[in-house]
Amino acid sequence: MLKPNLLTANSAPFLFFSHGSLLSSHRSSPFRLRPATVKLQKIGKHDCIRCASGKVQSSSVDRDAPIGLRAVVAVKMTVGGLLSNLGPSRALDDTTDLFGKSLLLELLAAEVDPKTGQEKATIQAYAHKGSQDIDDIKYECDFTIPKSFGEIGAVLVTNEHHNEMFLKDITFSSDDTTTLTISCNSWVHSKSDNPEKRIFFTNKSYLPAQTPSGLRRSRSKELEIKRGDGQGERKDFERIYDYDVYNDLGDPDADEDKARPVLGGSKKYPYPRRCRTGRPRTQKDPLSETRSSSMYVPRDEAFSEVKSLQFSGKTLRSVLHAVIPSIQTALIESNLGFPYFTAIDKLYDEGLTLPKQEGLGLLQSIIPRLVKVISDGTDDVLKFEPPAMIEKDKFSWLRDEEFSRQTLAGVNPYAIQLVTEFPLKSKLDPQVYGPPESAINVEMIEEEIGGFMTVKEALKQKRLFMLDYHDLFLPFVHKVEELEGTTLYGSRTIFFLTNNGTLRPLAIELTRPASPLKPQWKQVFMPCWDATGAWLWKLAKAHVGAHDSGYHELITHWLRTHACVEPYIIAANRQLNAMHPIYRLLHPHFRYTMEINSLARQFLISAAGIIESSFSPLKYSMEISSVAYDQFWRFDMEALPADLIRRGMAVEDPIAEHGLRLTIEDYPFATDGLLIWSAIKQWIQDYVSHYYLDSSHVLEDYELQEFWNEVRTKGHGDKKDEPWWPKMDSPENLIHILTTITWVASAHHAAVNFGQYQYGGYFPNRPTIARIKMPVEDLQEDEFIKFLEKPEVALLRCFPSQIQATVVMAVLDVLSSHSPDEEYLGGEPELPWVHDPIIKAAYERFNGRLKEIEGIIDERNADPKLKNRFGAGTVPYESMKPFSEPGVTGMGIPNSISI
Repeated sequence: MLKPNLLTANSAPFLFFSHGSLLSSHRSSPFRLRPATVKLQKIGKHDCIRCASGKVQSSSVDRDAPIGLRAVVAVKMTVGGLLSNLGPSRALDDTTDLFGKSLLLELLAAEVDPKTGQEKATIQAYAHKGSQDIDDIKYECDFTIPKSFGEIGAVLVTNEHHNEMFLKDITFSSDDTTTLTISCNSWVHSKSDNPEKRIFFTNKSYLPAQTPSGLRRSRSKELEIKRGDGQGERKDFERIYDYDVYNDLGDPDADEDKARPVLGGSKKYPYPRRCRTGRPRTQKDPLSETRSSSMYVPRDEAFSEVKSLQFSGKTLRSVLHAVIPSIQTALIESNLGFPYFTAIDKLYDEGLTLPKQEGLGLLQSIIPRLVKVISDGTDDVLKFEPPAMIEKDKFSWLRDEEFSRQTLAGVNPYAIQLVTEFPLKSKLDPQVYGPPESAINVEMIEEEIGGFMTVKEALKQKRLFMLDYHDLFLPFVHKVEELEGTTLYGSRTIFFLTNNGTLRPLAIELTRPASPLKPQWKQVFMPCWDATGAWLWKLAKAHVGAHDSGYHELITHWLRTHACVEPYIIAANRQLNAMHPIYRLLHPHFRYTMEINSLARQFLISAAGIIESSFSPLKYSMEISSVAYDQFWRFDMEALPADLIRRGMAVEDPIAEHGLRLTIEDYPFATDGLLIWSAIKQWIQDYVSHYYLDSSHVLEDYELQEFWNEVRTKGHGDKKDEPWWPKMDSPENLIHILTTITWVASAHHAAVNFGQYQYGGYFPNRPTIARIKMPVEDLQEDEFIKFLEKPEVALLRCFPSQIQATVVMAVLDVLSSHSPDEEYLGGEPELPWVHDPIIKAAYERFNGRLKEIEGIIDERNADPKLKNRFGAGTVPYESMKPFSEPGVTGMGIPNSISI
């Protein structure tokens, strides 16, 4: 709230809007984004960093006289908003500006009238159009504040234009000496679209029970507006947050083959919820929602139009709308593979000439890293930058040690797990899928480890590890094999931990389940010293690479970050008011996630989208992610320490750093990730402790309780009855819950996203699809003869087609890129945080710790003893380095899932 004071020669600048007590008993916390905040700006020699009351020593102002205030509203010039619209509505808005009736501002008192117990009348003024610069237009008005008005708690804004406007901030000044700014950074709808006034609260944070009396009704009303009534189709200008199931991935009206099951709301297909759009149902499937060229997200969740064209979300749109259709036109044959490995190299050396078409010309300026103009300027060329691992060692992808190293320090470090029992055995129904026993036996393992130790000793010493994609994929094998141009197996890959801390692959088992026509088929492939066995081993690794790519993209990445975070965002906006300190803590970690998820539903995970076209399960990809959500996802296991323990990669140890002892000491993701986890937890502990002194404060916070209840019962409603949900009953549990959410939205996502081009940009290293069966399956004589004659061709045929590879590479390049305006974990503080000395100090410690962690990671990457991150041609592990330059860097932890 704005609570200025009078200036004296020896005091910091204050603004005086209150004739009552200058001190507030309520704790305050700053906030920067869409919910309004307050910041003090630099005035003369004074650099005000907090909104606080000070003792006034002297004053020449009559304390009984009204106070005159000037308000200046900054409206942002935008690409597609109010100030660039042409046509009749623009002319009408210009006329409104001319008569000074553009914006109506109303000041709302913090406290009710002590005599009547009613809210005080608002003080109104119209802001007229004033000055204009390159970025902003200023609207100005004057207020006269009577002595009885007291503290200002909020500003109501009515937009009298016919178009929305992007409100940047509202600045109040008195006597041209002191400035106080409410930062809005929000779209304000036109009154003609919705007569409801927008409210922007000042920067003090209040738990619900502490809300000033004059703001209680407004606090509750604002949440009611954002919850909506659950009816009708949502309109673009609305700010309504509601839940729905994933019933818009298919398009049955366009093509029956594009019908897809509804994910969420059933025992068969459980799933997190997405934001409700309210679009009509399809004609052929009353359970599915029609698709459209644009999807509703609450207005302030959309990618900001004031961001540069280099913003990664817009870049992704450019790739999806223009580059991919051009690739498909240039490469007419959809199933054509690469004829030889040098043809793959040409994507980096010469590029792919793109046919001219409308809209493609602008791409060279938007994504110059991908689209280049050749020397004569007549054609555009899609030319890829060589990924880091190929730049360092062109043949690293072929080596077993690199194949193993990437399970610990690659783009999917969440899959590797400890083997705890042997022999391995499936949990699937043997009557349906065949014998459950693995074909990997003791003799095979002991032969590979050369008598170094027995399997029993290896289990006891925790030396055997596994990538296990057997039971998850096996039920889909026959379905997938019915589709053209792909195949699938259940797979297990066994690794041995060597004395130098690296992993060595021992065996790969590929399984096809039994069917009415064929018995179960399974075979073990191992590193060999003969030509045939060596090439079969390479083919088996390609299949496992495709399995790992699918698991990574569908589950580790999409499901566990994008999909599971969206319910937290919806619940927070429905149940936590903008002035709630926990809302203000979480909000930076929710930036643009809903918009990028809607973009994914349009192009990436939808029927015939990028995932379905380029990954092994094809049309069954999202069904597999639903199975994974059902079988594996638990909120209590999303915390990094719990995840490591669950996979057997760590055990609790009270005397070890972070309270954990790693099973593999040189596990770069875990060692660096635990540093980040601990730093986040300490920051959140400092923040939460500032507002919640004991459990009673948590239990009595009804907004917080409703937020957590809605996360469990609505956002993740298919798992609402699970016993593992943590209880929101103490500051300690609150800290753990918030740390988990923050970790997933920032570091977890960074770990599995920004290294995608580094490791997947050369697709033989991480193929997204295996298109042909192993040549020894069912003793296919013709295929086996072809394999024997040209094993290299068999491997190339197994890899993605030219279109599949090129499209995925283009998308991964963009997904792996940081935009110039990226907001990093622990980077620039949210502007209002600097106004509270306790929060400011805590954040500075957080920022300092993250900078220390950067140095620790650099030291580790230079340590020759750490062979999983240091070595000849080895890409250093930098995914957990908090900060980054723009572009594809393989490092940097943004605050939120914004790409």
